[in-house]
Amino acid sequence: MQYNTKYNTSTLHNTTPIQYNIQYRTQCTQYIKTKNTLKYKHKHPTISIRNNIQSFIGQIQLQHDPHMKEIRLGLTFQDVLLVPKYSTVSTRKQVDVSTKLTTNIRMHIPIVASNMDTVCEAEMAIQMARLGGIGIIHRFLPIQEQAKEVEKVKRAESIIIEKPYTVTPQNTIGQAIEIMQSRNVSGLIVVDQHNIVQGILTERDIQFADNSQPVQRIMTPREKLVTAPPSIQIEQAKDLMYKHRIEKLPLVDKNGMLQGLITVQDIIKKQENPFSTKDSKGRLAAGAAVGVKGDYMDRTEALIEAGVDTIVVDIAHGHSELAINTVKRIKKEFDIDVIAGNVATKQGTEDLIAAGADGIKVGVGPGSICITRIVAGAGVPQLTAIFDSAEAARPAGVPIIADGGIRTSGDVTKALMAGADSVMIGSLLAGTTESPGVPILRNGKRYKVIRGMASLGATLGREAKEKKGSFDEADVESVVPEGVEALVPFKGNAKDVINQLVGGLKSGISYCGGLSIEEARRNAEFIRITNAGFKESKPHDVEVV
Repeated sequence: MQYNTKYNTSTLHNTTPIQYNIQYRTQCTQYIKTKNTLKYKHKHPTISIRNNIQSFIGQIQLQHDPHMKEIRLGLTFQDVLLVPKYSTVSTRKQVDVSTKLTTNIRMHIPIVASNMDTVCEAEMAIQMARLGGIGIIHRFLPIQEQAKEVEKVKRAESIIIEKPYTVTPQNTIGQAIEIMQSRNVSGLIVVDQHNIVQGILTERDIQFADNSQPVQRIMTPREKLVTAPPSIQIEQAKDLMYKHRIEKLPLVDKNGMLQGLITVQDIIKKQENPFSTKDSKGRLAAGAAVGVKGDYMDRTEALIEAGVDTIVVDIAHGHSELAINTVKRIKKEFDIDVIAGNVATKQGTEDLIAAGADGIKVGVGPGSICITRIVAGAGVPQLTAIFDSAEAARPAGVPIIADGGIRTSGDVTKALMAGADSVMIGSLLAGTTESPGVPILRNGKRYKVIRGMASLGATLGREAKEKKGSFDEADVESVVPEGVEALVPFKGNAKDVINQLVGGLKSGISYCGGLSIEEARRNAEFIRITNAGFKESKPHDVEVV
């Protein structure tokens, strides 16, 4: 039944705020009285009348208050499912999950280790690159220490080691051992002051040797050393090393100068990890983060000299003048791919792309240890943030990294189908062997620590390093943390975690009717679910063993 009650809104135009409030509240009161009278004549529930009244009041407010805007709904991964589509996939091996990290860097798997001090340093970055992803080394280290972490990744695996570690004939065995241990290598090339090769020193040579005697006493001399020209091909090098039963092949030019080194271990690692992420020189790829204040240009220069493949401009609120100017300056001064973030909107993405960013990090507040949304009241649920950012990034051809909120492999699938090109993982990797720190024991179980980089401990730690000392009470009181410190269960090797995520992702892509991320995204259809639907998605009505 329709009511004939009319509401006069024309009188609400051109009034002062006080008059406006009085008039529309008066009309609403009259409307309510009319409805309450009609309620007893007709069998309409009070709730429907109340809803109509609220809708009426809301319409008036939106029409006449310039500060009021329609509030849209934000969704995250747990609010949706992907609708299953017809699939031709018969095995996961058919599914291609390769993707772009930046406009110029491609990965075999769409997973990035987060630039957090409890997640990614050299060991994690090495493992991630070998698995086909990449690790971003955090910036909360002195410049030279962060550069050394990048160097460790670059030396971990390479077709040709361009700058092998060396020692002189006059150095003592003790000095040589110290170099080997600090650089984690099993041999040193012996050269003179002009970089002319004199011999080689290996772990076998130094066993039981007197540490005080010079290297030239026990090294394999040049006349007995098997070498090759710098132009040698890998297959030729393998044949030569097999023929002479050697593990290290120095590359020497016609003048006898050292130009590089090929090792058996590097060849074996290449065969074991055929899909690893590598640079143009065959070295494992790695990224590193910088800030937006202070020494960030010096840090960027040192990281590039160490061989870093991409710089991540790391700031919680990436849609800011500081972040935009930092991206512009780095792109102007250096020839390097720059990832910028974090943002959560279409406009933020557009502005960073306009500044020159080659990749965009999306996510404000979705991380398991982030409390920005609670402290600042700001953020966008992650699925909506990805949708919005992809709307700007996709036409520009700039990849998106979904940073935060990933709990399961299903979340990885949803993020990619919503428009992300890769996902950044923090807490899922923080409990692995490769993450910084040692496991701790609590109630008979092993854990590792994870902390947000805006947490109290992380903030005070940075301030202590900057002041080269400890922090005082005033420092503690001035900090407003936007992250927490927590424990995550110890999970073993990162490889096991990544394999589970990638396996689930491949299943998700097949359910979307695709053989690749792009094909599945074209077919993908999201459906919103209720809390009951979310509960139904998990094990229920049984006792899980």
